[in-house]
Amino acid sequence: MICQWCESDTARETSNTVYWELPDGTNAIEIKDTPSIHCLECGMSYQTDNTVKEIEDHLFLIDCSKLEKSMKYDTLMAAPRLLKRNYFDFSK
Repeated sequence: MICQWCESDTARETSNTVYWELPDGTNAIEIKDTPSIHCLECGMSYQTDNTVKEIEDHLFLIDCSKLEKSMKYDTLMAAPRLLKRNYFDFSK
């Protein structure tokens, strides 16, 4: 796997704890065991663009007032959606 930051081939899939601002900007949550990439060369840990989009879309489509302050990625992604998809995403 190639690192998006330094282009080294030492990047590996891992999981990390990340902090995410809720769509309404009122709060942030801790998301544990989030799929991530870690580069052994430059030390950068990051989420792929696809993972970022999945989290942001999901947070937009669920009732964030029912979320805990800290939760696992799988628990967050299993939260029931109010809409089937993000109808406000015009990038497709």
